[in-house]
Amino acid sequence: MMLDNFLISLEIMGKGMAGIFIVIGILTLFVMLMGKLFGKSSKHDTAQ
Repeated sequence: MMLDNFLISLEIMGKGMAGIFIVIGILTLFVMLMGKLFGKSSKHDTAQ
């Protein structure tokens, strides 16, 4: 009985961790895409 509960909790924890890593990956790709689309193309950049 206790082992069953432990295995169920591991499954839930695994799904949660996978979700976190997927969201972090999507955000990373989104930031990289925004950097490529909008980065270094501005003519208003001034060297300081």
